[in-house]
Amino acid sequence: QVQLVESGGGLVQAGGSLRLSCAASGRTFSRYAMGWFRQAPGKEREVVCAITRSGDNTYYADSAKGRFTVSRDNAKNTVYLQMNSLGPEDTAIYYCAARLTSWDSYYRRPSDYDSWGQGTQVTVSS
Repeated sequence: QVQLVESGGGLVQAGGSLRLSCAASGRTFSRYAMGWFRQAPGKEREVVCAITRSGDNTYYADSAKGRFTVSRDNAKNTVYLQMNSLGPEDTAIYYCAARLTSWDSYYRRPSDYDSWGQGTQVTVSS
């Protein structure tokens, strides 16, 4: 399994931006589809976005469309989540996840993923 470490979370005012990073260990990062999920207190973990191994295709939850952008740099073993126009409803712990796959596909369910980071807290004040 790949080891994942998220960073970049913090406290931001409504309307602000944050960029999350997820660094992966190992030399086979390009074989992993990646996803970003979030979990707010008392709620289930939900998908934010996902990206294929190559980075050519992405998926966004409706709540993320037009505000968030996922990208990856396979040379740096890192996936990013740029979040703009943040609102209090975006407050949650954000997790990155990895799935080893032979296909250049993205995955949207938590159960699709093999490895998870420890999470990074994002708090948006109104």
